Amino acid sequence: MRAALLQTCVGDSPAENVAPLRAALRQAMAAGAGFVLTPEVTNCISMDRAHQHRILTDEAGDPVLAMLRDEAARAGIWVLAGSILVKTDDPDGRFANRSLLIGPDGQITVRYDKIHLFDVQVTKAETFRESSTIRPGDRAVLAQTPFGVLGLTICYDVRFAHLYRALATAGAQILTVPAAFSPVTGAAHWETLLRARAIETGCYVLAPAQTGDHPTTTGRARANYGHSLIIDPWGAVVADAGTETGMIFADLDLSQVDRARGRVPSLTHDRPYTEPQL
Repeated sequence: MRAALLQTCVGDSPAENVAPLRAALRQAMAAGAGFVLTPEVTNCISMDRAHQHRILTDEAGDPVLAMLRDEAARAGIWVLAGSILVKTDDPDGRFANRSLLIGPDGQITVRYDKIHLFDVQVTKAETFRESSTIRPGDRAVLAQTPFGVLGLTICYDVRFAHLYRALATAGAQILTVPAAFSPVTGAAHWETLLRARAIETGCYVLAPAQTGDHPTTTGRARANYGHSLIIDPWGAVVADAGTETGMIFADLDLSQVDRARGRVPSLTHDRPYTEPQL
């Protein structure tokens, strides 16, 4: 299976993001991709919660998701909507940050809501409090496909190694990590964390990312690190998208998963132990 990771710089209007995303998706398909992945918050990047409530919809009404489903069905390919922000029935009005795997018939096969939320002061000028706007998920998710078993995660999840081990021991061969990573933490940690998750699990890691300074009509502007990465099961970087918008490709070969796990079978070496305490 040829996978394509889109690296985008979306704005804060889902409707206006549709056309450039469709063009990128079709370019990836023309290059032979049968599985296309988009970054985190593919439909809208905004730091203004009031604007988000005006512009965002529930899952059924999102124009970016509708387009991705139409294109998947038109071309008969698999698409991972890395994540979209959607309204929920949460009583305090929080959104879901949701990754959706779309099959070649255009139907949504699985959904994963981001579990770990980025509540961090990166610098004095850059603070994030995702839990104030996003309802955390509580369920790890696998997806069976003809080209392998996927384990779905999103962005900040990458810092929680136990989630990836749980996905791998449950059967995942390919881990997806769509992201919108801060330039500061991205430069320091992004590649190292992704390579570690691949090495620990013997999985492919596919990490499509947002990049650059995002156009905004209201509220504080946001920048993202870019560097979408494809990591093989031995931990080597197969492709790095740099900081420009565009796409990267890899031909997934699950024999590499078997080879990596055969060389270092750490997934079979767990032992019980007493939890530490002071």
